[in-house]
Amino acid sequence: MTAITRRNTSALGLIGAFSLAAPTILRAAPATKLRVGWQKGGVLGLVKAEGALDRAFADQGLRVEWAEFTSGPPMLEALSANALDFGYTGDVPPIFAHAARGNLLFVAATESSDEGHAILVPKDLPLQSVEELKGKRVAFKRGSSAHGVLIKFLRNADVALDDVTQIDLSPPDAIAAFDNGAIDAWVIWDPYLALAEARPNTRVLKTSEGLNSKYGFYSANGDYTRDNPELIPRIIEEIRKVGIAGQQNLDQTVRSFATETGLSAEVIRTYLTRKGADLGKHGPVEEHHIEYEQALADDFLAIGVIPSKLDIRSVTWTPDATS
Repeated sequence: MTAITRRNTSALGLIGAFSLAAPTILRAAPATKLRVGWQKGGVLGLVKAEGALDRAFADQGLRVEWAEFTSGPPMLEALSANALDFGYTGDVPPIFAHAARGNLLFVAATESSDEGHAILVPKDLPLQSVEELKGKRVAFKRGSSAHGVLIKFLRNADVALDDVTQIDLSPPDAIAAFDNGAIDAWVIWDPYLALAEARPNTRVLKTSEGLNSKYGFYSANGDYTRDNPELIPRIIEEIRKVGIAGQQNLDQTVRSFATETGLSAEVIRTYLTRKGADLGKHGPVEEHHIEYEQALADDFLAIGVIPSKLDIRSVTWTPDATS
């Protein structure tokens, strides 16, 4: 993996009694704040509720600020614009952000349930298969993980993306459109999936089980990462510890999430107990993550959604970058 490395400067010397001192290296001042973007469904909501990052960095005077987003694309826009330092999204938002030449890096990866996405349809609409979505109005947030899941759904059904009427809607807007009959289907992720599938007017057409859409990624602003490389591993480790503890005590975790997000305990328990769900699976970006994300980016390029080929490895930061 390509790493962001710190320059190593050696002292210059002359043979004998004379030597020159090593040149002064200009370094950025230590960070005084960490601006984190979060969404309702991720473990960062639990980290926020518990004040874990505030406690971890209190000794160095690092102030943690939180900003909530309804989806990944606007979060990474803010991160690229230096309005955020760190955040978590699904697999697709970083692809779109890097395609737009965003100032961000992949810094960690996570794994969740392979059933965390689905195509939802109105209960009374007589759609029974993905093939029947041809010509239908399908809502999803462009550049979100739902965008990638829709492409996989359609490809498996031998349906082209252009064969459906694509409607770009954020989750709150999609709920309204769904209720008003303005869309025929909605591709969405947890916790919005768990929230919507419990409603009496909603039916699950197909879940994402088997699509291998279980990876998510932590991204950090490129400048922030270069200036504060020692912080990134500590942030990820704190998140991992909170996730592991949360997975071991789901009853308390459900209560904490409910308080922090305003979602019902039933909705939270639904998505936290899907097959394969595990709040503790957080770690560095590994080779299989890079290969997965590169293949996904190539898929978007092949159908003309992004303008040029991406090199995922070149925008991946690794813990050895701090050495």
